[in-house]
Amino acid sequence: MSKVCVFDHPLIQHKLSILRDKGTSVKEFRELISEIAMLMCYEATRDLPLEDVEIETPVAKATVKRIAGKKLAIVPILRAGLGMVDGMVSMMPNVKVGHIGLFRDPETLEPVKYYFKMPPDIEERDVIVVDPMLATGGSASAAIQFLKDDGVKHIKLMCIIGAPEGVERMQKDHPDVDIYVAALDDHLNEHGYIVPGLGDAGDRIFGTK
Repeated sequence: MSKVCVFDHPLIQHKLSILRDKGTSVKEFRELISEIAMLMCYEATRDLPLEDVEIETPVAKATVKRIAGKKLAIVPILRAGLGMVDGMVSMMPNVKVGHIGLFRDPETLEPVKYYFKMPPDIEERDVIVVDPMLATGGSASAAIQFLKDDGVKHIKLMCIIGAPEGVERMQKDHPDVDIYVAALDDHLNEHGYIVPGLGDAGDRIFGTK
């Protein structure tokens, strides 16, 4: 069964409280999404392997730790996932970024891939899929399956707010994918929104509502 990591860091919780507030401006909301993603990135990359390298400081030679050449990729689910990318890239400037766009077929209700652009060596990379909201889990589950179909073997999912229903769906469909959330909320309402949540993350990031 996959691990579910819920963040309790005071900085993340403080920023999340402002993010949830319906009075928060588009500019501030966008900045907060990026900042929270940057802070969450620390924990989501905790298990990166290190190797010893020898350097010379201004004082003496020293053996120090560096990340052991691990190939990483961030894959936002369009469009709201884009809001989390800049904060993570600021922490990992050499990371590659892929993109997945999905829509739900009105008849079958199944997620359909309308955009899928990955780095050419994506199957060799550890991937962190990002989307601010994990509601029903349908989009995240489909996006991860598309990545697995493309040969990706090591995947994590990072969301800012999750619902129990989404976590349950993810653990059922992808028990090998660890989940990182800043908050695990109460439930989904009849419209599929997370309660108390923060509304539609995409609309609030891009000012479209």
